Amino acid sequence: MLAYQSLGVVYGDLSTSPLYVYKSTFADDIEHSESNDEIYGVLSFVFWTLTLVPLLKYVLIVLRADDNGEGGTFALYSLLVRHARVGFIPNGQVADEELLAYNKKDDHLGLLNGDPSAPTGGAMTAPWMRRLLEKHQISQRMLLVLALLGTCMVIGDGVLTPAISVFSAVSGLELSMSKEHHKYVEVPVACLILVCLFALQQYGTHRLGFLFAPIVVIWLMCISVIGAYNIFYWNPHVYQALSPYYMYKFLKKTRRGGWMSLGGVLLCITGSEAMYADLGHFSQSSIKIAFTFVVYPSLLLAYMGQAAYISQHHVIQNNYRIGFYVSVPERLRWPVLAIAILAAVVGSQSVITGTFSIIKQCTALGCFPRVKIVHTSSKIGGQVYIPEINWILMLLCLAVTIGFRDTKHLGNAQGLAVIIVMLVTTCLMSLVIVLCWHKNIFLAICFVVFFGTIEVLFFSASLIKFLEGAWVPIALSFVLMTVMCIWHYGTRKKYEFDVQNKVPINWLLSLGPALGFVRVRGIGLIHTELISGIPAIFSHFVTNLPAFHQVLVFLCIKSVPVPHVLPEERFLVGRVGPKEYRSYRVIVRYGYHDIHKDELEFEKDLVSSIAEFIQSAGHEQNGYVEATENGDEKMMVVSAGFRFHEERAVEPVEAPGPSNSKAMHSSPIPPKKRVRFVLPRSPKLEKSTREELQDLMEAREAGMAFILGHSYMRAKSGSSLIKRLVINFGYEFLRRNCRGPMYAVSIPHASTLEVGMIYNV
Repeated sequence: MLAYQSLGVVYGDLSTSPLYVYKSTFADDIEHSESNDEIYGVLSFVFWTLTLVPLLKYVLIVLRADDNGEGGTFALYSLLVRHARVGFIPNGQVADEELLAYNKKDDHLGLLNGDPSAPTGGAMTAPWMRRLLEKHQISQRMLLVLALLGTCMVIGDGVLTPAISVFSAVSGLELSMSKEHHKYVEVPVACLILVCLFALQQYGTHRLGFLFAPIVVIWLMCISVIGAYNIFYWNPHVYQALSPYYMYKFLKKTRRGGWMSLGGVLLCITGSEAMYADLGHFSQSSIKIAFTFVVYPSLLLAYMGQAAYISQHHVIQNNYRIGFYVSVPERLRWPVLAIAILAAVVGSQSVITGTFSIIKQCTALGCFPRVKIVHTSSKIGGQVYIPEINWILMLLCLAVTIGFRDTKHLGNAQGLAVIIVMLVTTCLMSLVIVLCWHKNIFLAICFVVFFGTIEVLFFSASLIKFLEGAWVPIALSFVLMTVMCIWHYGTRKKYEFDVQNKVPINWLLSLGPALGFVRVRGIGLIHTELISGIPAIFSHFVTNLPAFHQVLVFLCIKSVPVPHVLPEERFLVGRVGPKEYRSYRVIVRYGYHDIHKDELEFEKDLVSSIAEFIQSAGHEQNGYVEATENGDEKMMVVSAGFRFHEERAVEPVEAPGPSNSKAMHSSPIPPKKRVRFVLPRSPKLEKSTREELQDLMEAREAGMAFILGHSYMRAKSGSSLIKRLVINFGYEFLRRNCRGPMYAVSIPHASTLEVGMIYNV
């Protein structure tokens, strides 16, 4: 069932590539002749490219490198972060490494199905490479830039794939109308379909998901049957082209033109990266079964059938540029056109969803400005919708469609984006083989040399067409990379300022149990990025307003480089100061694929975790994990298992005076209801513990106030011009125009206090 479902989500883009591969390959670069050498050569390249890259590289090797079931560029990067300690998350802790997902080892990892933790020939080289990455910051930055480059190209693919898929599907109209009418119909129809596609994103993939797999299955059946018919009817000997000899013969005869045409051949593997990126929605075996037994044979039949037809119809090369629809029997063209458009929409949908998912990962790990993330499915956490990104993608997609109006230029642009993502995967994968799988470095070198040579060949053929459309993904990635680097740099500088200006706990201890202020009822929740010490916003606030709540909670919400954090491992709780201060630190940890809870549920779990910590503070040995942070606080992993009993008390309402008796009779005043929290009756609770829990219960009953920091970043005087531009203009512009922090979105304004501070970094 998973293999069947994966057809509609994973393979939509890959299965629609026959629409434009031959048309892009034979566009202008090859001088056509009456012989079949060029056609056989292209088919041979298509066959071996499909076999070596999607089948050998992804299905047999890369799919094994999952990050606790998740795939994609950031999954590879997070694996390296955990094994080589080269993470860019500044508030990392030793306690994070105790997470179950951090240390989970799957038996299927490794090239040879061995134990990945077992020492092999690579055990001697892994420490050397690990020290190199950990010691030199330049290597860590290069690794981060490599991961961000792959991410930018995936986003660029989200712009180009819908454009070329829909445009190629609609291009079948050229066979049914005159050239004068066709040029006025093709672009408007493609744009209309694209607008509808992006407008429907807000309803979520799951609402139309049951249609996706049948559409792709019908499409694959169509191209398989048509391909088999063309093979047997037009040229049964086309199978000879599967010999690698025809690749050599093709390049020898066509020379530079044949090399440049490889940019079109590259399009036959667009969508291969989706097999790895969408791994979290399915399983390894389901994706392997679907590709090996359904998608791969269908695509081979389709490409062989097209080649068989073209080999017997050389005259059509000048008329219709060898499009897909010329090989379709005339009676079936309109039904196939309708199915092709639906399949193109499905393929575009999967790429757009993947773009949303990877932007969510980047945002969670502090590499992309905060955006609104809407979860469209209550059952599948990976299905998200980002409104701002959706409309930006739509505008860019319409711009390239209207601007190019040609499959050739769109194919050049998409091909370069796809091959750069594959090159990034190859580079990161070679490091995973050594550092994570502990294999011999010789295997990693063989992997990167073999697949890197193939991909560099395609990369050079795509890059040579820079002025013919390939500049689009370069320009898009440059803008995206600039935004992501500025945001990441500003975020790190802000955290470094917080660390340098934090108030030591001794300052809090010197104030005494009363903290030097009037303590009012309720819980004061101070949001901070710090994992230790007192944030500067707290001292700045209490210096100007010497009153605070009876219970203080310093709350840090952070992401860790794992896909998911178990609920029982989410909360890390400790005291700030002595017990009588009623001051706590709570660190809430989320994985980059976790869904953040709503306000009410989060508040309940937060207070319950503190109560659980109070109850278990004297019994750390009972199955709890401890971690000492910087020697000043002891943190404890607790689950939000403690629950207060709720009692709904009805408060009496005073009767109105005699003059208001008629009004009371016509509209009776309902009695007021109030929720009171009562401690569970447990004889095991000590007196001091019960008193502390009672104070927490009363504070929760009184309400919760949120103290947020509102920072303004400024570069220090004497900073370089580039730093002033990045901080004063770039980062501040992004901060003012993006969403607020994730924990401030659903906080009620009536309970919020913002403390403004200027950060001179």
